[in-house]
Amino acid sequence: MLAAAEFVFWSCVGIGLYPYAGYPLCVALLRAIRPRPVRAAAILPRVTVVISAYNEASHIEATVRNKLDQDYPRALLDVMVVSDGSTDGTDRVLRSLAQQDPRLAFFRQEPRAGKTAALNSLLERAQGEIIVFADANSMYRPDTVRRLVAPFADPSVGYASGRMLYVDPRGSLVGDGCTAYMRYENALRTLESAVGSVAGVDGGVDAIRRSLYRPMRPDQLPDFLLPLAVVEQGRRVVYAPEAVLQEATLTSEGAEYRMRVRVALRALWALWDKRALLNPVRFPLFSWQLASHKLLRYLSFLPLTAAAVLNWLLVSRGWIYAALAAGQCGAALLAVLALRGPPRLRGFFLARYCYYFLLLNWACAVALLRFLRGEKQVLWQPRTG
Repeated sequence: MLAAAEFVFWSCVGIGLYPYAGYPLCVALLRAIRPRPVRAAAILPRVTVVISAYNEASHIEATVRNKLDQDYPRALLDVMVVSDGSTDGTDRVLRSLAQQDPRLAFFRQEPRAGKTAALNSLLERAQGEIIVFADANSMYRPDTVRRLVAPFADPSVGYASGRMLYVDPRGSLVGDGCTAYMRYENALRTLESAVGSVAGVDGGVDAIRRSLYRPMRPDQLPDFLLPLAVVEQGRRVVYAPEAVLQEATLTSEGAEYRMRVRVALRALWALWDKRALLNPVRFPLFSWQLASHKLLRYLSFLPLTAAAVLNWLLVSRGWIYAALAAGQCGAALLAVLALRGPPRLRGFFLARYCYYFLLLNWACAVALLRFLRGEKQVLWQPRTG
């Protein structure tokens, strides 16, 4: 009985940790054996930057000016913004900006229908050969658009994603955790891009060939679904780390949690909608990447929870199980200290990372439950999750 429990325990540990450690190691090995570099070059296609905004009056002017002032030929760059039923003066700001620069087109979506519906309406009007998706509160470096379109010189590339740098001047609990998580994600994307396609992108700094865009349902997540649609059409999704976006982290634990639940829920629905990509016969490499990076990552809390429970049943079986049980207690204590402890302990990096790891997995558990109930989320409050 205990021997079987040991087998199940180690199996759960391996399955639970594989998406975080085993998969990146496998991709690194594949890159060493069979690299597939992107043939990027300095090209200047016509570009349209599209933005969906809801009640972003305090950010939208700086965001739009940032895109219009990119180091890119003026005649080849335009910006389109949808105000999705805004009620805070966003429309007034956009109307004024459009009068100052004819390269800006402003539309209002009424009633409010969400980001995906807004993007569908913008893409019907967009003239650019390359469409860049920007957030209403994101700031690009001056050369970000140039860097983002460079991979499209390779005809095999249909989608490119830049690098998001989270700015957290206050060193908040979730801010530090989110920043560390994105560093890990960006390293993994570098590896994935070197062998084929990345399985996840940053929605505020990504681009697609206009000819490959496919309209989506309002409940679908563009940041996740569009790259999958591109792979489905036989093109690559690649990572362009030189195309940098700076965005402030969420500093509220509740806001970060709600955002993670929302993203995980919509990603699970996207995986369901594009489940054909998990067929290893049709997509031998990408099916493995998608299952490892996304599906197993979102579900890893299941084997990890099972392993945590079994660990306590096996404490008497040897020192390794006792040490792992003590490690569980230590990680839980660090997470609690990060959340409720004195300032000196709250700032300890291991405590912050333990807390953020637990937050991510709890959000995935809640998202899975909502997914199984058939729930979908179309609208949300920006910057608060």
